[in-house]
Order: sequence, then C-alpha cells, then structure tokens
Amino acid sequence: MNATIRRQLAARKRRIARRIENQPGVEGQQPMMAASNIHYEIAERTRAIAPGGIGAIHLLARKIGLIQDLDRDLHLLKRHLPYHESDHVLNIAYNLLAGGSRIEHLEVRRNDEVYLDALGATRIPDPTTAGDFCRRFAEADVERLMDLFNEARLRVWKDQPAGFFDEAFIDADGALAPSDAWCKAGVDIAYDGTWGYHPLIVSLANTAEPLYLVNRSGNRPSHERADVYLGKAAALCRRAGFRKITFRGDTKFTQTKHLDRWDTDGVRFPFGFDARANLVGLAEGLPDLQYSELERPPRYTIKTVPRQVPERHKDRIVSERQFDALKLLGEEVAEFQYRPVACEKTYRVVVLRKKLVVEKGQLWLFQPDRFFFYITNDRTTPASEIVFLANDRCDQENLIAQLKGGVKALAMPVGDLVSNWAYMVMASLAWSLKAWSALVLPETGRWAEKYRAEKRSLLRMEFSTFCVAMIQVPCQIVRTAGRTIYRLLSWNPWQGVLLRLVERLHGRRLC
Repeated sequence: MNATIRRQLAARKRRIARRIENQPGVEGQQPMMAASNIHYEIAERTRAIAPGGIGAIHLLARKIGLIQDLDRDLHLLKRHLPYHESDHVLNIAYNLLAGGSRIEHLEVRRNDEVYLDALGATRIPDPTTAGDFCRRFAEADVERLMDLFNEARLRVWKDQPAGFFDEAFIDADGALAPSDAWCKAGVDIAYDGTWGYHPLIVSLANTAEPLYLVNRSGNRPSHERADVYLGKAAALCRRAGFRKITFRGDTKFTQTKHLDRWDTDGVRFPFGFDARANLVGLAEGLPDLQYSELERPPRYTIKTVPRQVPERHKDRIVSERQFDALKLLGEEVAEFQYRPVACEKTYRVVVLRKKLVVEKGQLWLFQPDRFFFYITNDRTTPASEIVFLANDRCDQENLIAQLKGGVKALAMPVGDLVSNWAYMVMASLAWSLKAWSALVLPETGRWAEKYRAEKRSLLRMEFSTFCVAMIQVPCQIVRTAGRTIYRLLSWNPWQGVLLRLVERLHGRRLC
C-alpha cells in the first residue's frame, strides 16, 4: 500500500489509542455513554453498506478463477435468465459472510440497493430461487462443485512457501446435523436418538479447510465412504505438491481392510483403534519396564509473570457434596506389533495406559487401568509423539463447530438429502474464502515476521470474529466509470490487513 494510506491508517490508530487510553483523572459526573438527543435521517447522497469487506472477497473469488470455473463447468441452468451458476453459488456464501445465518436472510440482501451496487448486480436470487437452485443438483453435480472449489484451492496453495508442502495432515470425522422437520427426505434417527443427517467432513488440518463434505442419512456409520474421500483428498494434495500425506481419524475410521493399500501408497496413518479384549490382554501382558511415562507439553506458555491460580469452585463443590470424581494420576505408553485380521501386514500399535482413581470426598478408590490404542505404519517416530499426533486430530472438532455454529453450513434448509448436501457445500465456501483470504496474503519484505503472524491469526480466526474484523467494515460505495470504490468509513486494527489483501489481489494473477 502507498505512503498516503499508511499515514492515514497510522493517524486513525493514534486517534483511537488516545481515546481508549486509561488515564487517571477526576471522577465523572455522568455515564460514559451520554448520547441522548438521537435522530435518524435518510442520506440522499452518501450510500454505504455495513459489510464493506465483501468487495475484497468478491475480488478474491474472481482473481482465483472460481467464478469463471463455475460458469464454464457447472451446468444446472438451461438458460441464464438472468442468473448464472456462479451467481447462485456466491449468493449463498456471501449471505453468510455478510452477516446472514439462514437462507431466508437473502431477502434482506436482495432488498439492499447499495449491497447490489457494491457487487455490480442488478438483482440477486431470492430465498425461494436459491432453494430451487439447490434442488437442481444431482449427486454428480455436487461432486463436480466440490472439484471446482478444489481447483481454485490448488491455485491458492500454489503461491505458498516451500515449507507449506512438507506434509499434508488429512482428517476425517462425522458430525450430526439435527433437523426437527417432519418432511425432509433422507433424515433418520442417529445413535443418540437425534433425527437428522450425518455428514462426513474430510479436511486439511494444515489450514483447517474442508476439502470434501458428504451428506448422509442420520443412521449411517461415521466411516461410511470415508476411504473414498480420503483417497480423493490425498490425490488432491499430491497434485498440489505435498511431499508426505498423513491420514488421521478416530477408532471408527481405522477400516483395517484399507490399511495395506494406504501403506503401499506411501500414506502414513495414526488411527485410533478399538480397545478390544485381545488388545487389552496384550497390553496388560506387557512388562511394566516396557511402559514409559507420557509427559504432555504445556497447553500454553506464560508470556508475562505467573499469576495466582484461582480457586477451582467446581472441585470444591464436588468434594463437599461427596460426589464421585474421576481423577487422572498419570499416563504411560508402550508398543507392540499386531496384524489385524483384514490385513496381510503387521503394524505398530501404541498403547496409552491411564492410571485413574475415583475421588469421593477425601477417599481415593482405585480403578482398573484404562487402555487406548493407536495403530500406525510409522515405525520410527517415538510412541509418545504418535499419541500427540493422533490427539491433534481433535482440532478438527473446532472446524466442525465453526461449520455448524459459525458458518451455519449444516443448517439443512432444503427438502431432501442431495439438495441439502448442495447447500452445505456452497455454504462451506464462505469458510474456504476466509481461509483463502489469509493464504494469499504476502509474508515477505521488511515486516515479514509481522505479516506471517497476521496470516496465522487470520487463518485460525473464528468465523464470527473474521466477519467482524474483515467483512463488517462500513464503506461508502461510489460507482464511477469502470470502477466501484469502497470508501472506508471507520477504522479497526485489521484494516491494514484488509488493504494489503486488496493490494495483493490487484497485483499479478493467482495461478
């Protein structure tokens, strides 16, 4: 960005820093929020929108070729009167980025004249038209849509530094998507009594991007079709240039009949393994000398000085009322060789032994040891590191929580399984656009370390925080010959990042 914009940003930052600085002074005679004579008027000349960052997102979608790909390769409309396929797909994703959470909120967007001008649109699809578009999808069309998203993803990944491609960690898990509707086709009752769907999510842990989402009936097992989409994800990452591939999943995703094939393909895997009686017997039969203590790294590093630990009120109440509380005394790891029935090869099994007691008031009631097993074809990494590597898959739960509660991609607003699958994939584009906006940011130059930290923060940011920081930026919209100008009306600490993103997108084409 040029020197003038830098000076303007610095001046705005200084002004707000002076206002919020905690300075000693005389006691105030009235509340800080003292506005009282408030009036509203209709602006005649100034035209503005709240989600001003949507322009940068649209510029990103255009620059990476996503819009062109959708219109060229996704064929769902016989005639484009007036919308194209890209209009429908981006309309659903932009609605969620702009602050909407339901398909019905499209009605607010399409009645916002300035929002339409900001995107250069005469009009956008209404909720019923968007629902009709979802119902046009067949299963093959949804697969094609995910492939188009992944083609754009490859273009974004291509500009990443060499270290980015050291190893791809691909995680898989299922998630329940409840529905109270009585007439949705494809719903069924899940293992916990919930009615709804049971989507499969296959994601890249490096960037927390959902690579494949597959909608399934609510009573389907978690691992169903996981081997197919894990294979597709591995092929995608190999095309991108990743030098190593690692699959991770819980006990349901081990699928021993596929382990030999994955091992032959050069894929590393640390999967959770069911604690069956024969494995527990083998673990109990290991000499104690083969077990070593597991020391987990601290959850965080104290950056200032240690503070006094506050009282744990829950523990106090449990102790006072003589409730049973399960306490962990320690963890130990060991390993042995094991060949599952469905495999022709022998694999390494890492066993985690947890020492537990039940605390009842001041009494300790010792419990039998609990065993957790991990099967892997990695024969060199220390056993403790295998446990940590497998446990890191739990971070995918944060992505699933964001897709469910932040993006609302698993809302299932349409009438049947495939149409809801299509909506889920299009809605998840909002999260992918968030990730891509972080990945395309440059991290070189004089402030490389600062830029790298901002990039990591943006990539790990929750969806709602991202929308507040980067999208909910009030902008005046000025349309001139050949240009649409977003004139920033306020300042926040992420505004410099937003302007660097726009500057990057106006540079050379991402390819």
